Amino acid sequence: MSPSALSPLISIKALAFDVFGTTVDWRTSVTDELELRVHRKLRTRDRGAPSAALRARLEHLGADHAPDGEPWTARFADAWRAAYWRFVRSQARAGVHDAAAAFPTTEAHLRASLERLLDEWQLAGLFADAERASLSMVWHRLAPWPDTVPGLERLAAPPLHLQTATLSNGSTGLVRDLNDFGELGFQHLFCAESLRAYKPAPETYLGAAAALGLQPREVAMVAAHMADLEAARDVGLRTVYVERRGEEQWDADKLAEARTWVDLWISGDEDGFVALAERLEELRA
Repeated sequence: MSPSALSPLISIKALAFDVFGTTVDWRTSVTDELELRVHRKLRTRDRGAPSAALRARLEHLGADHAPDGEPWTARFADAWRAAYWRFVRSQARAGVHDAAAAFPTTEAHLRASLERLLDEWQLAGLFADAERASLSMVWHRLAPWPDTVPGLERLAAPPLHLQTATLSNGSTGLVRDLNDFGELGFQHLFCAESLRAYKPAPETYLGAAAALGLQPREVAMVAAHMADLEAARDVGLRTVYVERRGEEQWDADKLAEARTWVDLWISGDEDGFVALAERLEELRA
């Protein structure tokens, strides 16, 4: 029996992609931005220069490397992302938001959580208000993984002709900016703000399928987070797991069990979205 006869992915017409971590390398982008801004601050001697206390704090942080040698800016980026995770999970539990009410966007949260983290890390006063506003927008300037753009192009082109869409917890503006900044080429942009709900609320996955004019089984969710795929599977979407460095939160036992139901698994030593396109082409050959 051919592989295509065994796989439900043979009948999909669209792919919905998680963005943070799956499509773009948020951690490297945010860490690099923090490193650059801190470097500039330490070189500043005129107006806007950090105080002696802040310089001492930065020097202390710079000398305090993690056991794996990572700089403190990487740990700060992780803390910022962790705050984002807590925010979206709390919002997902709320379900669909009233269309007449103001929608709680990621921009507002990311700015507020940056302020809190700077205070917690004893770095309040390091950046002026305009600098903090600019820094919080780094999430609109995240670089794609090297395989992302060529993989998306191949998935949309012959012989696959698949529709490609984002399905992100980011805001409308954030997802649009990431698509433009990284020249990602998504055909459809779906996000929490446009769907009025945050993943993993069922309404996000079903809403994206409906907006595409497709049945859930005709759409595959692509993500580097198994919890995202589990929620998509629960409402009838197909599932594609793409391993990305440092993204998965499930333990080894849960991942082993997930291998029994994930429709396609792209391992970390494969070429991400390019490998996904190759595997789908093989299934349809």
